[in-house]
Amino acid sequence: MQDAVEAMALPLLSLAGALLLFGAFVALDGHSAPEVWRLLFVGAFGDSFALQNTLQRAAPLMLTALAVALPAQAGLTIIGGEGALVVGGLACAALPYLMPVPPGWAGTLMVLLASALCGGAWIGLAGALRQYRGVNETISSLLLGYLALELFKHFVEGPMRDPASLNKPSTLPLDATLRIGSIGGYDVHWGLAWGVGLCILAGFWLLATTHGLATRVVGGNPRTARLVGLPVNRLVMSACLLGGAAAGLAGGIEVAAVHTAANASLIAGLGYAGILVSFVARHQPLAIIPVAILFGGFGAAGSLLQRRLGMPDASVQVLLGFAFVIILASEALRGRLFLLKGKSSAPAPAVPAAGAVATAVATVPAAATPTNAQGQSA
Repeated sequence: MQDAVEAMALPLLSLAGALLLFGAFVALDGHSAPEVWRLLFVGAFGDSFALQNTLQRAAPLMLTALAVALPAQAGLTIIGGEGALVVGGLACAALPYLMPVPPGWAGTLMVLLASALCGGAWIGLAGALRQYRGVNETISSLLLGYLALELFKHFVEGPMRDPASLNKPSTLPLDATLRIGSIGGYDVHWGLAWGVGLCILAGFWLLATTHGLATRVVGGNPRTARLVGLPVNRLVMSACLLGGAAAGLAGGIEVAAVHTAANASLIAGLGYAGILVSFVARHQPLAIIPVAILFGGFGAAGSLLQRRLGMPDASVQVLLGFAFVIILASEALRGRLFLLKGKSSAPAPAVPAAGAVATAVATVPAAATPTNAQGQSA
């Protein structure tokens, strides 16, 4: 029970601390902190227009957060969701250049599938470098993100540039029949349904399937996972591929539902914001949904702060920065929040019960000879 309360309390306390710091920050600029806090929530959830804007911004955050959360469940720290999103958006726009795409829902599924495949391959590359060459996945995924941005600029400003795009280079717009429409009569596209649905599926996979259990065993104790015969490399790679596919799909949805073409507007930091969403949600797919809505609301409230108080629209990025730093710092309190005396140390990570491990071993095909990241026998 204490672990469950702590898992909820630490993120909530971190967000409260970030809001307090942001209030002090705006107070130094001569603004009223209580008024800024009020406008943040009015701009996010104050009326129907604000709520629709919030949900629209939350949709890609859910998917880019999965690009961090799923590899994290396998023990990897991947921060390359921005690169996977950009590659996925580029793939969505590029498919009609490469082959005829049928109109209607079949063509829409094709361009979204291309986005997911390219995003999965991009994060999968970072996972492969980690598992088979021992390259730190945090560094490699970050550097791959920079490479993705440069490739995106090369193709959008070069071979794929629409001659009609003048000051803002862009690819040819997607055919109207391939675009993703709104849900009902609301100003929220179907990407929100994709985001919520995939978060629910990811949560079910981790909590209710043997493959998901085996992935969590690998993330909790890879040495034990190898000793009991779990195919560690395969499980880690599947988590990276699935996470990258979610981020790539986010890029495809942004192109097909918002921008209608690949251009610089796609590079908006959604992949980096997904890192924060995943950490606040403690890498739990089901918790990603409300956290993404909250941070989507903060982003939506930026324009209201600008209109009412004359603050820059990007001021909310300072709030997100405070939140990220405090969330990372709060990890030092993990396991200590309920300790009244400072002498006790944090408890060791829980190892799954022997019966659960045995079930995973019995149902997940094991590699013939488990190997470590350097290719040596375990």
